[in-house]
Amino acid sequence: MMNRRKLLATAAAVPLAIASAVPALARKPEIYSTGGAAIGGYDPVAYFTDSEPVMGREEHSLEWRGAEWRFANAENLEAFRADPEAYAPQYGGYCAYAVSKNYTASISPNAWTIHDGKLYLNYNRIVRGLWSTDIPGRVSSADANWPGVLDG
Repeated sequence: MMNRRKLLATAAAVPLAIASAVPALARKPEIYSTGGAAIGGYDPVAYFTDSEPVMGREEHSLEWRGAEWRFANAENLEAFRADPEAYAPQYGGYCAYAVSKNYTASISPNAWTIHDGKLYLNYNRIVRGLWSTDIPGRVSSADANWPGVLDG
């Protein structure tokens, strides 16, 4: 009889042991990167200075907040180094619309908006259209969700 009780107790404990051994979901990185670089290697300063996405170069790069940032030229690199918060995309470069809806998504460097002096990236141009229908409201929602969306 004692062996049967031990067997039942052990059988009941196994699922708990397995559940506690499963690692928790890892937090997403603060900065979204693809191809080894933030914004897929595009220059964040160029959105402001050239009004278009411009591919950065590895020889003009630096690490900031755990990601590599690339720049088209030394001037843009130095501008970013002097004030990265002024040029870095909001919400770590994740899709701003997705963050406003309380999740994260990848971005297209060609789907972007500068609003009130800040760079926002979106999943694609269609999503950027949705984002653009109420930028102030979406910014408010995204600000409330950031950075908590990184935990999910």
